[in-house]
Amino acid sequence: MTRIDDTFARLNAEGRKAFVAYVMAGDPNYETSLEVVKGLPSAGVDIIELGLPFTDPMADGPTIQLAGQRALEAGQTLEKTLQMARELRKEDDKTPIVMMGYYNPIYNRGVDQFLADAKAAGIDGLIVVDLPPEEDDELCIPAQKAGLNFIRLATPTTDDARLPKVLQNTSGFVYYVSITGITGAADAQAGDVGPEVARIKAQTDLPVIVGFGIKTPEASESIASVADGAVVGSAIVSEIAAGKPVSEVLDFVKSLADGAHRA
Repeated sequence: MTRIDDTFARLNAEGRKAFVAYVMAGDPNYETSLEVVKGLPSAGVDIIELGLPFTDPMADGPTIQLAGQRALEAGQTLEKTLQMARELRKEDDKTPIVMMGYYNPIYNRGVDQFLADAKAAGIDGLIVVDLPPEEDDELCIPAQKAGLNFIRLATPTTDDARLPKVLQNTSGFVYYVSITGITGAADAQAGDVGPEVARIKAQTDLPVIVGFGIKTPEASESIASVADGAVVGSAIVSEIAAGKPVSEVLDFVKSLADGAHRA
């Protein structure tokens, strides 16, 4: 059982939906980013997605791309991202941390070394968007053996023929991408999402969390009501990009979390 499994078991027992928040590690700088990350649990965040900045983020829209650029320009690295997890773990040993990004920085570090370091830093799961199921031997299977959840994305274009392959070695939860296209683009619609979540849940016992296109507390509540929870990334990153004080960013996060928890 990972912290992710424990969190969903607890939420399920409480009859509550999960709220997952994404932030780009090191945006706009290490100190500010760490302050935001440390404040997420008390703002109601059930699972933290920590973005690993990368120079060629193919799945991300302008908001997340620019956040990654700011982080890299401020000197953020994979090591510093692991250090952020270590710092959070000094204060919080319960909130799951999922590292989300691309394979290149992990490959450069070496898979075995990365997994040992991630586990030691208190990382609970990985979302690596450019490794399809056909490459499971590369990172997914070793990650599971190391005790980390490997979380896969399903999309509106993941048809019934493809879905079993996507679910095959997934653990922790399934991340359903509510829209076609990049992060931060269109708005998610519960009426479209609900049937897709049901289709996925017919083939897995894993929780299904929905992300992309959720920008308001109302949308967070609406989407969480037809899934096991909601993920918000670009809307939070936009608040950071606007230079808002950390307290205001966390107030916004809390409003989103409250929305999901009302569902």
